[in-house]
Parts: sequence; structure tokens; C-alpha cells
Amino acid sequence: RGLLGLRGVCSPHRTAPLSQASPSARSFQLDYEHNCFLKDGVPFRYISGSIHYARVPRPAWRDRLLKMHMSGLSAVQVYVPWNYHETLPGVYDFAGNRDVEAFLDLTAELGLLVILRPGPYICAEWEMGGLPSWLLWKPDIILRTSDPAFLAAVDSWLHVLLPKIKPRLYQHGGNIISVQVENEYGSYYACDYGYLRHLLGTFRALLGNEVVLFTTDSTRVEELRCGTLQGLYATIDFGPGSNVTEAFDAQRHVEPKGPLVNSEYYTGWLDYWGEAHASTSAAWVARGLEDMLQLGASVNMQVSPFLQLTSLSWPGADYKYQYKPVTTSYDYDAPLSEAGDPTEKLFAIRTVISKFQPLPVGPMPPASPKYAYGWVALQKYADLLDVLDVLCPSGPIQSQFPLTFEAIKQAHGFVLYRTQLPRDILDPATLSAPPHSICDRSYVMLQKEYQGTLERDRQITLSVTGRAGDTLDMLLENMGRISFGANISDFKGLLGNLSLGDDPLSNWLIYPLAIDTAVQQGWPHAAMPKSSSRGRTGPAFYTGIFETPGIAWDTFVKFPGWSKGQLWINGFNLGRYWTQRGPQQTLFVPGSVLHVGRPNNITVLELEGAPLTPLLLFLDRPLFNRTLSRNTSPTE
Repeated sequence: RGLLGLRGVCSPHRTAPLSQASPSARSFQLDYEHNCFLKDGVPFRYISGSIHYARVPRPAWRDRLLKMHMSGLSAVQVYVPWNYHETLPGVYDFAGNRDVEAFLDLTAELGLLVILRPGPYICAEWEMGGLPSWLLWKPDIILRTSDPAFLAAVDSWLHVLLPKIKPRLYQHGGNIISVQVENEYGSYYACDYGYLRHLLGTFRALLGNEVVLFTTDSTRVEELRCGTLQGLYATIDFGPGSNVTEAFDAQRHVEPKGPLVNSEYYTGWLDYWGEAHASTSAAWVARGLEDMLQLGASVNMQVSPFLQLTSLSWPGADYKYQYKPVTTSYDYDAPLSEAGDPTEKLFAIRTVISKFQPLPVGPMPPASPKYAYGWVALQKYADLLDVLDVLCPSGPIQSQFPLTFEAIKQAHGFVLYRTQLPRDILDPATLSAPPHSICDRSYVMLQKEYQGTLERDRQITLSVTGRAGDTLDMLLENMGRISFGANISDFKGLLGNLSLGDDPLSNWLIYPLAIDTAVQQGWPHAAMPKSSSRGRTGPAFYTGIFETPGIAWDTFVKFPGWSKGQLWINGFNLGRYWTQRGPQQTLFVPGSVLHVGRPNNITVLELEGAPLTPLLLFLDRPLFNRTLSRNTSPTE
């Protein structure tokens, strides 16, 4: 029974009966009799790779897609992050890097089919799994269920997105062959079939009855039970460590007939801050791919994804017994690197594909050129506490107790919480937060002097001394909302009230900081430097400039001696560095953000402590798997 007893498994080269094929009718269907897909009536299987347009700079879209095409892939799998496009309720952004229609048109131009994953939840190690944080403005909302408030928001979004998709479906002359509904829903605690039925009805109403709709879940029985629904074709995901026969047997338990499909074949894995860089051997990945293709399966290679760039300000987090934020880099030990370079793994995959279908004629496009621009000196511009007028022009919100990011409608970045010591603290007293109330990291200052950090699921107490009326500042950082775990209602900021010894703290001033907006608008390079007598510890801005030698090539920035912070170049947010915790030690800088013939403006927000001589080092290669000591010198 199951896979071992399969007969007539999909053979893409089998000739279909003439009655099925019609040159004028485009169709993409499930063939339950022959365990196949049918494309225009002819047996078909796809070999696909994931690409996230939201993580690749638009000038590089064509290069990355062309490399995927030349790898022998017949299709690409594309996530659509809801929160990337509906930034506020009813406010949509489909311009520039967010122009998903232009991206889809480019895939069609290059002859690639598309498997679309529009969510509404996508995971993708993306902030909140693609769900907008403004959903949490209603604190009691139950995400990914048939909660009427959630469904209303989902329906509103899908009525904007899916009409853009419908004319691009294969049967309407486009290149989208199938559409996934939700993502790995079986791993979520809710197991709400009413929610899946609602999505099925909405997708059918907006896309029609012909398009293939499918789900993806792991091979675990309980996840396939909760993640699948009649009317949605059930596919599975697994990596190269799995027994292919047993894995597809799990799919056969819920789909006794139809094509075998691995919708997420993991060719690598994600990195978490403070853990080793993940890697998966090319030979192992190639062997698993060949085993699946020999069974006639359709496969999408998920790194996630097949290729990637930095997550900019959108990386998410997993919750596996504790909060685990994902690194800025989404390199994933991918077949195409973060910078879009072909790897040994890519050529191993290409060799396997060539055994099953012809490869495109022509050479693989080369790696993009890199340039090591060398050392750049920075200078301190100002302590963060001295520029609140710029970062929070509307002024603070007053509240007896702390308010969450969501309560003050702040999506990303930082919020400053300020209060005063209620009494003299001559002997050290404990500043403490309730469990799970620091979300996610707090930088503590007393009378503008840096005291240390509090951190989610780690340190939640600090000893302080001071006088009654002294100013206590806590800068809270959102390190990424949970994208995969038991519950993705991940509120940010101070979620509970703090105490100093036995005294609860109250009467807070809360500053929502618009740092990204200020830097995008040219600050602080257009402003005069602030004089600062304080030292190198605590949150502060540093600035510098460098010029390119007549070329703007991709590069990588290293932060020797720095601690933790954020980098912008020419107002472009390149993400977080966390030199002390690692493993990632460099940030990728695409050449498309650099200027030629005029200075490039660097802005760094260092949160804990800058080196005595603040320097950055631009390299021509990345460093993913080292944790450097604080005293790293320029000569290393």
C-alpha cells in the first residue's frame, strides 16, 4: 500500500491521449488517475526554487531569476508578504521593490512558471509570518482562525491582491500554475477547519474554479490532519535527511491519488543570533533531490529560499521553548548565495536536473563582481537621548503604566520609555521586569548613563543606585515578531510594569521613535553634529562617508569591535549587526544602493558600545560563522 505500491507514477514524457490535448485551451490540472499534473493535457512535473522578491533588490531581480532559469528550474515559488504591502489598514504599497506585478511579469518574460504563496500567513522567517502587526491593535484578536475581526482583515486584503493575480493564472494566459492557501497550518495550535473553509471559498470566488489550490504541511500525522481540507490538494515538505519513501507515504495518507509533491525541500537552513551558521552538504541535497525525481515527484527547493538577500528590517523569529530571533542575513547556505552567486550546491542540483530534463542552452551567468572598499572611519554624531526631538517630533505619550508598541501603533524599530526614580536608592536595588514582559531587548540608562540590558527569556533584572527624581530611560527594541511557533500574537515593548525593589514604577513618558524615517530623509548627514561629553557606551549614532573608485559593486561590511546595532547606507536600511553574539559578522551591501561620483553616507546606531576607534571594514566576501571578541583590531 502507499507509495511502495504505486503504479503508473507520473512520467512527464508519457504521451497524453490526443483527446486531452488542445492547442487552443491552456490548462493546468490534477490527474488523479495517473498521479500527475496535466499541463495543456500533457503529463507534467515541475522542478522549482523559491525566491522572495521582497528580499532581493529590484535591480537584481532579472539576474537572480535568470540564474534560476539557467539552473534548469521550470518554475519559481513566490511568497507575497501581506504586511509588506498593506502597511496600515487600507493603505497599500505596490511601488518600487514592492511591485509584485512587475516581478511576476519578469518571471513570465524569462519563461518561468510560478507557484504562488499569497498566505495570508506565509512564515518565510518574515516578521509575524507576513501578517500585519496592526492586526494586534485589537489586542484580543485570534490570528489564523475564523475570528470575525481576523477574517474581515484577510478578506479585505485578498480582495485587493487576488484580482491582480487572476489574469496571470496559467489558464488565463499567464504563468501561475498553482496557488497555496495558508502555510503549514497544521503546525498551528488552532486547527480551525472553519478558517480553512473560509479561505477556500474566498480564493475560489476571486480566482475561479480552475486554478489548482493546495496546502503544505510537514509529514507528521497530526499536522496533516489539521492543515488539510477537502478541496485543497495536500502537499508536504521535508529536507534531505528524510526517508523519501516514508515522507511521500505520509502524503499518500491524505492524498491517496494525485501527484507527489514536496513543496519545501530544504537545501539549507536559517540562522539564529547566538547559534552556529547552518550548512547542508551539496551531495546530501543532490542525493535527496534525485531520489524524489526518480519517483516522478514535483519538487520546490526551499532554502528558504533557493536564493536570498538581507531581510532588511523584516526578519522574524521562531519560538521553540524560547524566543529565537533570525539573523539579518537570509543566506541559508543557499544554492545561490545572498549576493546571488552560484555555489557548488547549485551546480550539484543542476547536474541532477540534467538527468531528468534538458537544461537551457547557454552558460550560467557569473557571480556579481564584489569590491573591498576597505576601512572607513566614523565619528560619533550624538547620543540617542540627545536627539529625541528629531526622532519623535510629535513628542511623548503620557501613561501611568507602559504601553505596548501596538497600543501606540508602532510597527518596527524602537520605543523609548522614560520615568523617574520614586525615591533615593543609595544601596543597589533591583530593577526587575515580570517574566515575558521585555519584548525583546531593553537598553537601560539612568541620568543618561548606560546601565546595561534586559532581554526576553534571558536577563530581566539589573541593580541600580540613584536619587529620587533621577531619569530612568529604557530603549526597547523589536527584534522581529514571531513568524513560526505556538502563537504569533507577538506584542512588543514593555508588556508589564517594572519595579524598583518593592516599588512599582509609574508615570511614564513613551516616545515612539521614527529612526528609519529620519535616516531615509537624510538625517543626520544634513544636520550639524551634536557635542557630547559622554563616552562610548549606550545608544548613539555614528556617521561617516566613503567614495567608490568609479564603480558601485556589491560589498560586505564588517564591524570590528562594535557590539550591536543597525546600519544604513544612503538612507537604505541594511539591517542589524550583532558582532558579539554572531554568527553573522558582515552585512551585505548591494551595489545598487551605492553612489558613484558622490559620497556614500553611512549611519550606524550602536546600542551598547562602540570601539575606541570607530571603524568599519568593507570586504569582498561575507563572514557568517564567527563571533569576534570586543578587542578586534584593524589588523586582524
